Amino acid sequence: MNFFRLFTLFFLVSLRVLGGSSGDTLTVVTWNIRDFGQTKSDVELQFIASQLKPYDLVAVQEVVGGPAGPQAVAKLADALDRTGANWDYCISEKTSGTRGTVERYAFLWKSSRVKRLGKAWLDLNYKDVIDREPYMAGFVFRADTLYLVSLHAVPKSKFPETEIKYLKYFPEHYPGKSLMFLGDFNCPQSHTVFNPLKSAGYPPIMKDEKTTIRKGCQSRDCTASAYDNIFYPSKTMKFVRATVLHFQTRMPLGLPTESISDHLPVVGWFVFK
Repeated sequence: MNFFRLFTLFFLVSLRVLGGSSGDTLTVVTWNIRDFGQTKSDVELQFIASQLKPYDLVAVQEVVGGPAGPQAVAKLADALDRTGANWDYCISEKTSGTRGTVERYAFLWKSSRVKRLGKAWLDLNYKDVIDREPYMAGFVFRADTLYLVSLHAVPKSKFPETEIKYLKYFPEHYPGKSLMFLGDFNCPQSHTVFNPLKSAGYPPIMKDEKTTIRKGCQSRDCTASAYDNIFYPSKTMKFVRATVLHFQTRMPLGLPTESISDHLPVVGWFVFK
């Protein structure tokens, strides 16, 4: 085999490993978009769409509970449609807010790549002890099925670990399903509350990467806490790579970072086994 063929083979293998042009690679995003529906203009929605357009499946937390929340999600889906691919979406009912905060969640997905399986739902098994109960949906990618469990845990001051600890029971409630836990946990993956999930085969894709942004930040040097993450089912999926999207370094002139969010999106690349 000559040098050119060796180089070509190496290049193609590298693309597959890195999740570049391979159709087998699923990209998943989780993003807490602050007060989504409360403060987002058309320009801001277009900017958010520009950040999400390369990916396949998106979980959004902190959609406001009133009518403006679903309207903003619909506008975001429309903005994504105008980036060159068709997108579908679903929005949760209002969370129960048993401890004071009522919100919604959303999922958006590129319909040429991903299909939703049945209806999405708020998991009510622990609605009395989880303020914003997780939003769940099944998605089919090629011939494989994945169930997302999206959670926006209570703030650090309210001890999010008292909610997170219940995630370890979800595999029992949904036996035989490939579950992916993702969202804003307001708690770093290094906390012992995540140990049962990790031991059950759900490792995080991020270790110490900070994902919250200090007010006024437009550089990479003013992130604060490692709160957003994705815990994937290692028995059924292979983790390829991950990144945090530092959108604050790409903001249009005159648009402040906090107008978009105080959290950065987390992206994971995965291949089903």
